[in-house]
Amino acid sequence: MEGLQKFPPRPTGAGELFQLFRDGSPRTRASLVSETGQSRSTVAARIDALSAAGLLAPAGEATSTGGRPPSTFAFAPTNRIVLGVDLGATHARLAVTDLAANALASMQAPLAITDHPERVLSWVAETGTQLVTEAGRGLDELAGIGIGLPGPVDHTDGRPVNPPIMPGWDGTDVPDILHRLLGAPVVVDNDVNVMALGEHRTVCPDVQNLLFVKVATGIGAGVVMDGELRRGAQGAAGDIGHIAVPGAEQAPCRCGNTGCLEAVAGGAAIADVLRRGGARIDTTQDIVDLVRAGDIAAGQAVRQAGRDIGAVLAASVSMLNPSRIIVGGVLSGAGEHLIAGIREVVYQRSLPLATQHLRIVTSRAGSQAGVVGAATLVTDRFLAPHSIDALITVKEDA
Repeated sequence: MEGLQKFPPRPTGAGELFQLFRDGSPRTRASLVSETGQSRSTVAARIDALSAAGLLAPAGEATSTGGRPPSTFAFAPTNRIVLGVDLGATHARLAVTDLAANALASMQAPLAITDHPERVLSWVAETGTQLVTEAGRGLDELAGIGIGLPGPVDHTDGRPVNPPIMPGWDGTDVPDILHRLLGAPVVVDNDVNVMALGEHRTVCPDVQNLLFVKVATGIGAGVVMDGELRRGAQGAAGDIGHIAVPGAEQAPCRCGNTGCLEAVAGGAAIADVLRRGGARIDTTQDIVDLVRAGDIAAGQAVRQAGRDIGAVLAASVSMLNPSRIIVGGVLSGAGEHLIAGIREVVYQRSLPLATQHLRIVTSRAGSQAGVVGAATLVTDRFLAPHSIDALITVKEDA
């Protein structure tokens, strides 16, 4: 009946019981009996099974209320490791983390995504192996590999789909290639989705509805609604870089259309404007450096890009009503110029109700958002209730 308060279902199996521990707080058997409504013997058996699987460990004793202090148990995230990979148009970031996404070893390097997929992924596997060794761990401890790619990805099979800035990658079976090279399960998603996930989990887990906007060589958005990453039917949700900007019909985009947001406000578009004014621009970072050095033309170009992005985001705000827009990517390093342009238009064009509590801010996770999000893709799958139940069954049968 309407009006009745709804409560979440109580955990039943060991996998669901484990979800209570993912907040990092130690728990006693008695507190778990109270939280789950299960018998002491059932709770004790499931704690034993989770401990045998390496997912829980003793965490000392709780404060006694009389008699012997009860033992506590907590999530043991160091039992397995994850390789998180964030690939951009011109860079790569990799990190080995534990199951709580704490980095054990990390690196970043220039990398051209336009190189042949096999070459790029072989480099990822070789570099990832070196990082695992640097972290003092072995490949047999890998729970999985998470990777973000700078283009549309069919999230059902992890294959890129006609990615505009990744020639030769269309339909590449990225999960199969990396699995053959590293021997662990692979999860693939769009790079902006993994950045949105990383920012959400590490910086603002309490924000249930947000848009993460990456502004770099390309432009895209990750959508978090009701606390969950939303990909859409085929994984194309958030591809704002190829929404048409009013008045920009003649600007050609590398996707084959004209007037796309990326074609007028992406790093390449801003660089073209500045080059015509005599500036020497080789990379998107060069634009940021000019802005930070006080170059007036660069500051004006970035602010106008912000306005163009704001025009597209205003429609997204009215459609999705997020409480926060987080701007990341290389161009977010250009100080207030980009954010000011976005705010100017979004607050002007969106309905007052939609912007009443809306905050538009720069990413706090920064360059680590992508690798943390990529690692989180793996841990969410590895630590899902059904995965843990299957892991425990395998260990019991061994």
